[in-house]
Amino acid sequence: MRPGRGSRPRTKTRPEHRDAEQAMVTAVDRGRWSCVLGGDPQRPIVAMRARELGRTPIVVGDQVDVVGDLSGRPDTLARIVRVADRRTVLRRTADDTDPFERVVVANAEQLFIVVALADPPPRTGFVERAMAAAYAGGLEPILCLTKHDLAAESEFATEFRDLDLTIVFGGRDDPLDDIDALLRDKLSCLLGHSGVGKSTLVNRLVPEADRAVGVVSGVGKGRHTSTQSVALALPDGGWVIDTPGIRSFGLAHITPDDVIQAFADLAEAIEDCPRGCTHLGPPADPECALDELPGKQRRVEAIRRLLVALNSNDPWMVGNG
Repeated sequence: MRPGRGSRPRTKTRPEHRDAEQAMVTAVDRGRWSCVLGGDPQRPIVAMRARELGRTPIVVGDQVDVVGDLSGRPDTLARIVRVADRRTVLRRTADDTDPFERVVVANAEQLFIVVALADPPPRTGFVERAMAAAYAGGLEPILCLTKHDLAAESEFATEFRDLDLTIVFGGRDDPLDDIDALLRDKLSCLLGHSGVGKSTLVNRLVPEADRAVGVVSGVGKGRHTSTQSVALALPDGGWVIDTPGIRSFGLAHITPDDVIQAFADLAEAIEDCPRGCTHLGPPADPECALDELPGKQRRVEAIRRLLVALNSNDPWMVGNG
């Protein structure tokens, strides 16, 4: 009797792909991944996900191994066969009750939190949440202020100085020397609401980027101008990832311990906290070990503001905290 269809046993041995080349993902669009071989912007390719990877998520910034047609010619398609372990991850959830994590970018070393000092007005809650996500994911947060020609810096930035947060200005008329120096030879991510000047900043940093620039409506909500994340090569070395303007930033996946662990001078102290301590201090946690640290109280208070934002159950950033 002839064997039935599909009767041949499937092998569990997967190809080793020893000839695979390493690449970095620069954009994702409908089941296709734009990559650059060896991190070289002059060697772009387009790839699909190999069948053996199943539904393995692959995001901008991921380091991947690719095989197949690596010529980069029009209408050619390579295959992504492996995804390397991520060094850092910026994650968010749809809201603070959503158990499903979404990886925004992978392997970025820095997170530039872009905030306008006016039009729309700045929200400390957004900065605190973005900082918490950066600390938990292994990225260094940097506060980038725009539109200070419309409003003075006032006290907004001073609320974060006790966290040793680097602060730079990236408005339309600001010199970019400080930002260029921070970006050089690193993989950095820009995060911010629509309308804060993020795409304008990207276009100044990478003139050929041609990112769409939107306007801010009368209710203080910017029009979403960038619809997907994309990594762009910087003229002097390094990459910047421009992300779509956000309206919400849920942190259901982050715990207070995740944030504290990012601060080496405080991480050891919380080992003496009682189980379940939220590190918010009295009256919620009267035995929190952070209260016993000499000379650290201003820093502890600043970090506790991050934890309050983490526990606020209000992920909506435009028009809220």
